[in-house]
Amino acid sequence: MGKASVIPFGPQHPVLPEPLHLDLVVEDETVVDVLPQIGFVHRGLEKLVETRDYNQFIYVAERICGICAMGHSLGYAETVEAFMGVEVPARAEYLRVIWHELSRIHSHLLWLGLAADAFGFESMFMHCWRLRERVLDIFEKTTGGRVILSVVRVGGVNRDIEDSELKAICGVLDGITDEYQQIMDTLLTDMSVKNRTVGVGALTREQALELSMVGPFARASEVAYDVRSFGRGAYGALTDFQPITDAQGDCYARVKVRCEEVLQSIRIIKELSAKIPAGDISVKVKGSPEPGARAANVLEQPRGECYYYAQGNGTKFLERMRMRTPTSQNLAGMVEALKGCDLADVNMVILTIDPCISCTER
Repeated sequence: MGKASVIPFGPQHPVLPEPLHLDLVVEDETVVDVLPQIGFVHRGLEKLVETRDYNQFIYVAERICGICAMGHSLGYAETVEAFMGVEVPARAEYLRVIWHELSRIHSHLLWLGLAADAFGFESMFMHCWRLRERVLDIFEKTTGGRVILSVVRVGGVNRDIEDSELKAICGVLDGITDEYQQIMDTLLTDMSVKNRTVGVGALTREQALELSMVGPFARASEVAYDVRSFGRGAYGALTDFQPITDAQGDCYARVKVRCEEVLQSIRIIKELSAKIPAGDISVKVKGSPEPGARAANVLEQPRGECYYYAQGNGTKFLERMRMRTPTSQNLAGMVEALKGCDLADVNMVILTIDPCISCTER
């Protein structure tokens, strides 16, 4: 047994898209312990509820993270609507979910490109991001934005999508599906990918439950938990929704689950586009929250369950707004997955967990 050493990993590292810092305790080439250090990008966003009213704060919420922007604005709006007793029109519910699932596709394609680049597949990285550009084009055409959409409001949405445009979007997604299937098959069958991921960073179902892991990270360890299966909003109109899971719990399983979730999101969008009802897209929300009014809400972000809490004080400014993001929930699982792996595999384990540090540090 060699002498233990501490090796800093991050916050600046070629593999990391965001500033995550880990102190790796290693013996020879094996990681025996991990000490995460966070707090590099704290922005005090939750404090802004004191100076931005509950309608303005929705634009702050979606800037918690660019990749998860649509989900954060949606989760915040649903929380405020809950304690103000606002009933959102059915068409707005459908539009929200369609944009949210498009956001999930764009997030997973972004991640898949980064993972491919880490494997050394630069051409696959380009192909993944080329497909992602088509999703961003849909965002631009339907909302005016490509990453920060600013389309959700308390009481509904700001923009409608015509039924003809929804059919065109489904046509674009059909084109993406054919090309994406080839990329996915190549990635999941390539032996160099399997050599880097199979059996690496494995966590059992029991460990995932004990560590309260969420999202694809947990579902890859056979934890069939997905907030979308609650059937809230337009998700209740889906004919059959089943969380995508895998039993292996290793890096390969996490890659596989995310790859299949892209196809699942495409199916959700196509089904809801065919079922979307006619009607208004928003209702007027007047007044302020009652003093002491509070509500909690959960939403399935691309990386897992995100928890929202809001409290009113009788004015247009909220008393409190709190988000618990999926990466915050998954840090303990990430530490456990890294223990026992080779030093050379650290970057692969972190990438397959897909941490979003911008969400975690607000």
